[in-house]
Amino acid sequence: MSTPHYSLFIDGKWLDTDDLYEIRSPATEELVATVAKGGIAEVDQAVAAAKAAHEDGTWRRTPPAERAALLNEVATRLAGRIDELAVLQTQENGATIRITGALHVGLSVAQMQYLASLAENYEWESKGPEIGPIPAVGIVRREPIGVVAAIVPWNIPLLTTVWKIAPALVAGNTVVLKPDEHAPLLALELAKEFEAAGLPAGVLNVITGDGDPVGACLAGHPDVRKVAFTGSTAVGKSILRQSAQTIRRVTLELGGKGANILLDDADLDIAIDGALFACMANNGQACEAGTRLLVPASTYDDVVQRLIVRASTLKVGNPLDPATHIGPIASRVQRDRIFDYFRIAAEEGATAIVGGRAPSGAEFDNGYWVEPTIFVDVTNDMRIVREEVFGPVLTVLKYDSVDEAIKIANDTNYGLSAGVWGTEDRALDVARQLDAGMVWVNDWHVIHPAYPFGGFKESGLGREGGPDALDEYTEQKFISLDRSGGIENKAFALVIDPIAR
Repeated sequence: MSTPHYSLFIDGKWLDTDDLYEIRSPATEELVATVAKGGIAEVDQAVAAAKAAHEDGTWRRTPPAERAALLNEVATRLAGRIDELAVLQTQENGATIRITGALHVGLSVAQMQYLASLAENYEWESKGPEIGPIPAVGIVRREPIGVVAAIVPWNIPLLTTVWKIAPALVAGNTVVLKPDEHAPLLALELAKEFEAAGLPAGVLNVITGDGDPVGACLAGHPDVRKVAFTGSTAVGKSILRQSAQTIRRVTLELGGKGANILLDDADLDIAIDGALFACMANNGQACEAGTRLLVPASTYDDVVQRLIVRASTLKVGNPLDPATHIGPIASRVQRDRIFDYFRIAAEEGATAIVGGRAPSGAEFDNGYWVEPTIFVDVTNDMRIVREEVFGPVLTVLKYDSVDEAIKIANDTNYGLSAGVWGTEDRALDVARQLDAGMVWVNDWHVIHPAYPFGGFKESGLGREGGPDALDEYTEQKFISLDRSGGIENKAFALVIDPIAR
């Protein structure tokens, strides 16, 4: 059986380049697909196609209901391929099959359907109060921005793609999408479905290639009017600096270091599993993961023992096996980075009570593996606690009072996610005091299309999802429409004397 090959999608055509790169399974290192490798010339070509499509106006003048209908058709097409695409996603980045169907593909379908329904009721144009004493009426329009650059990561690539291109397209923009070079396949499959649904040429373009130069060139391209990025805080800061050159719009969904607070009245039978779910889901490679578990001194020893017991039941192995809980890390570079953090943690005095190494056995001879790991003897100033490790790694901190727990939770440069476990009134009171864009009470990873996704501080700018999603991809235009029919009551006399009548 031949290896699948994927091309770039530019101006409605599938194009190859002189160079290509390989996508290999992080579980086995076997070849999954080859992909054309774009460069700066292809970025310029893709942006030019998107700009021409915007200026042509066919898509932005298409009625919003028709744009929404096309989005719904693509969602239906994806829904019919969930099983197939889930397997492809697992092969590409190692996420377990038990999560790729429901989260990676299923939630992407739901997000597209929600945005389509949102577009049908969105106030694309509205009239405001009368402007006196002229008289005049004010009209406020929501119009597309222009060319949108969407740059997405490797950990949950389809969902982060849909969060950007779906509202951008429904709002009438044109898009150049740059998937991560380690996980471009579902983005290219999505482009196939938009092509099949009849999206005009140039409205969506997908260019693959390395972050530098392709992503950097796209983020700084003078014809791009908006950048939507999910990835590291360091790259997000660089994009923000570039945006100042042309005053372009930016939304950034960046790193996180979620604090997960157990109160002394938490139901530990639920909270222990919840803490592991918060940290270990998607092989621990989630920006909103709960990686700092804050435990009251009164229950600390009990919680630690329970964590050891429950973590021992996590099965590490073949991500295509439905019985597997934890699959491989997505790349060798990321695995080695995690091991570097383990070394630093040990040097700083932390103790790994679970994991802290690669699993043993013949099935782990190939691929990029890290055992689920739990560190104790940690303080909030350690690097393993303060920096985003991006793997199946949990740190457990002890606190003496709720006020201290809140202070520790908020003592971070990040502010994407947080969680609280306890009785409802007490947990809600704590939740309201946490500096995070998303706070879960007695749960984690509850992501729904109707609610905003995003963070405080260095976790980003703007929100994805929710009823205001289209605001991020539109410009407001105010039109004042004179209704006087004459010169009376106008302000002209402030500058020029009226004509005698």
